[in-house]
Amino acid sequence: MSGPVAESGLFLGVDVGTSSSKGVLVTAKGEILARVSRPHATSYPHPGWVEHDAETVWWADFLALTRELVAAAGDRPLAALAVSGIGPVLLPADAEGHPLRPAILYGVDTRAAREIAELTAELGAESIVERGGTPLSSQAVGPKWRWLARHEPEVFERTELFLMASSYLVYRLTGEYVLDHHSASQCDPMYDLRAGAWAADWAERVAPGVPLPRLVWPTEVAGTVSAAAAAETGLPQGLPVTAGTVDAWAEATSVGVADPGDTMVMYGTTMFLIQVLAEPRLSLSGLWTTRGAFPGTYTLAAGMATSGAITDWLRKLTGGDFADLVRQAGEVPAGSRGLLLLPYFAGERTPLFDPDARGIIAGLTIGHGLGELYRAALEGIAYGVRHNLEAMQAAGGKGVWGLAPRWGLGVAPPEGRAVWGLAPGRGPGAAPPEGGAGRLVAVGGGTQGGLWTQIVSDVTGAEQQVPAETIGAALGDALLAAVATGAEPDAAAWNPVAGTVRPDPRRAAVYEKFYRRYRELYPATLEIAHFLAAEQHAADTNE
Repeated sequence: MSGPVAESGLFLGVDVGTSSSKGVLVTAKGEILARVSRPHATSYPHPGWVEHDAETVWWADFLALTRELVAAAGDRPLAALAVSGIGPVLLPADAEGHPLRPAILYGVDTRAAREIAELTAELGAESIVERGGTPLSSQAVGPKWRWLARHEPEVFERTELFLMASSYLVYRLTGEYVLDHHSASQCDPMYDLRAGAWAADWAERVAPGVPLPRLVWPTEVAGTVSAAAAAETGLPQGLPVTAGTVDAWAEATSVGVADPGDTMVMYGTTMFLIQVLAEPRLSLSGLWTTRGAFPGTYTLAAGMATSGAITDWLRKLTGGDFADLVRQAGEVPAGSRGLLLLPYFAGERTPLFDPDARGIIAGLTIGHGLGELYRAALEGIAYGVRHNLEAMQAAGGKGVWGLAPRWGLGVAPPEGRAVWGLAPGRGPGAAPPEGGAGRLVAVGGGTQGGLWTQIVSDVTGAEQQVPAETIGAALGDALLAAVATGAEPDAAAWNPVAGTVRPDPRRAAVYEKFYRRYRELYPATLEIAHFLAAEQHAADTNE
């Protein structure tokens, strides 16, 4: 659609996240007329299992949010709708689109460790990376298909549709069975990265007999709202619906992370990083090389298993509220008075790929209080962000502004370097060199309050741009809807930079010492962590 409706109509964006769903109503110029949100529960039925019920979470949230947005639009015409959701996930459904079990979520669900090892041995680690761009890990969908066939054969045999959060909503709205290229590129080993198509032979090996969806781009219209969906949702029949995509990539779109070297760090239930690439970087290092949100683009991605999930765990455990926790943590000096936290409370994704890693709080005494614990959590997550940024550089991605290239990952700093991690002339206020490192853009609810982002900048030595709007993926969805219908939106005008977080060099030396110990703590405690993880699995099996 292009022309008067696309130019004067309103765009809807709806995103289904891990712990909440959000929606926006936006004009063609990027003015947000309405924003809505709705929390929901995530199920953890067994250690390593993380699930959503598609009907009571995804569809129920979508209905509630959409009805509010349609009411807010009033008499103004709607131009298009785009959706996004957590991913990659596995939702098996029957031929009518009815879910056959709860959706198995992305890399935080670690149930398919055996299947990861099996498929890696069968297909070859190097062959998997050469064809799909990424080693198999808990993020990959393919091993979860094999898990399903092995452990729930009755469900597998009835499966006729392979859906994710966004494609499930698209199917319910339009009847179109599609999946976007980006989401498909996280279905390792079922997608051929360079060919931009399903790897049909490997897909049949992993999920034999399951019909695969038609591949489209997030910038394409997949179909239009059916009469039945219009009656249920209040959306107008015939409204264009785009293909949808994974939430993090929609969020990157919302803040204009589009040029090679640009990197987004998303502060959410989990921490997620996306860097745009000019060409695919194939590496056995363990990061995810994927297709981007736009045709012809690629991205390098990393993700921690927990981040905001840890801060929320502390909040619930102590009965406090976030504002008070942030205040107390802000009164504690860098280093949390000798506390060091490993944030592996649900195993770890990149760059460790260890589902049996476990969280550790080292140095705890009866003299420590809630402020020290909360700051240690924020610092531990920041160390994890730095670890992933360094892994991106090692995999061939660009460095981000302020993070010195080639340092870290066990490499000692050059002699005479006063502040390890800050290159000369790259401190607060310095201008980036032409053609050098890309931008680091901070998004998500965790950017609010300022303390967490400041700690990340202090730990990494990198400046972070903070956009004006933190509604996130829903705004990116609306932007993708505008692109798909020919409205030609100005991304910078939709969500301009509101501020920049700059590292404080006074804290750099402290964090450098702690970061070195952080990197040492995981291998030093690995055997104990794996023993405890095995005991937890055994205890769950016996219950």
